[in-house]
Amino acid sequence: MPGATTFSIIRRVFGWVVFAILVLTLVLILKKSPPPNIPVSLAAAASAEHKLAAAAQAAQSGQPAQVQLDSTELNSYLAQNLQLARPAPSSSETISNSSSNTQTSDPAARVSSVPGADPQTVEQAESNVEDVKIAMDGDLVKTYVIFNLHGKDLSLEIDGRLYTDDGYLRFDPVGGKIGSFPLPQSALQEAVRRMMDSPENRDKLRLPSNISNIEVENSQAVISYK
Repeated sequence: MPGATTFSIIRRVFGWVVFAILVLTLVLILKKSPPPNIPVSLAAAASAEHKLAAAAQAAQSGQPAQVQLDSTELNSYLAQNLQLARPAPSSSETISNSSSNTQTSDPAARVSSVPGADPQTVEQAESNVEDVKIAMDGDLVKTYVIFNLHGKDLSLEIDGRLYTDDGYLRFDPVGGKIGSFPLPQSALQEAVRRMMDSPENRDKLRLPSNISNIEVENSQAVISYK
């Protein structure tokens, strides 16, 4: 029957189209996107630590204070204080193992200075994360993460706006992709909302009692102390 033959051909072609789309999607997911080019250094990490310590000391004295960190300071601070599952560092890395004499190798101890951080949860997350880069563009936060999933390194990018609401840190995503595959806006927003509103994560997003606001302005992270 001509009608049955035509339907069979259409079904077969449709099956190949779906298969091709699935293969393309998989290729895009597995293809890591290039990380942002943000220099890091021990000097920038030390500058960030000095700013944070001075602001915390001023807050303890009852004086309001504000810290502004640029991308280099923020990423240098993260590189020195996050125990990530990175492979052996290359010679091009400016933050090397030489910084180990100023910090402990115990992941739980290294995050103990982060208010509200659960060492067990942080250590578990860090065990799969190999690299984190945070770029700031105007009031946008551009987060780039390399993580390992079943032995395969994948990249995840999420762009959005950071703000505080009723004493909690919030994030409004405006775009993202896994590998080179763009994530649907509705799915991304729903995933971030569920993550932030979950009971196990909500308390971790509560601001420390001495901090009133965290946001990004003019491509800098701005932390306001009470």
